[in-house]
Amino acid sequence: MKISIELAEIKDIDELERLYNDLNDYLEKNMNYPGWKKGIYPVRQNAVDGVKKNHLYTARYDGKIVGTMILNHKPEPAYYNVKWAIESDYSDIFVIHTFAVHPEYLKCGIGKELMDFVFRQGIKQHMKAIRLDVYEKNAPAIHLYEKCGYKYVGTVSLGLQVYGLEWFRLYEIILDEKKR
Repeated sequence: MKISIELAEIKDIDELERLYNDLNDYLEKNMNYPGWKKGIYPVRQNAVDGVKKNHLYTARYDGKIVGTMILNHKPEPAYYNVKWAIESDYSDIFVIHTFAVHPEYLKCGIGKELMDFVFRQGIKQHMKAIRLDVYEKNAPAIHLYEKCGYKYVGTVSLGLQVYGLEWFRLYEIILDEKKR
């Protein structure tokens, strides 16, 4: 399976919205590990904002968007409540958000391809670490992150209790060889 990963463009927004909706429909009918809800998160505006800020990446297979993520330097406020392996102002830390794979391509290695891409970009851009958060009950994502070498740092609230999402696990992978 040959996957290409690139920055999303304005012309991709409709397809990204369909991916988000297809995934949320699938999650509603099956096990909703991330706790996402159609019309709440992720939504078209997440794609619009990610494209405008040049932070949203797409994974394509045969010309179709099969996965996506936002990659920036903006942590959730709760990230400041834990002790990370590296202290930083986030200018040299990547943070992964809105990590999604189209339901037709789950368990096809798309998530791993996206994670490998972030790692390569981090090395290339001289980042010190990559961080992310994941809903505590999202077992498939937790398994992927740990398999990719991410280390558990702590559990925090992201203020999403109104949606039934109380606790999120924080993960980090160090990119500086001297600190590994």
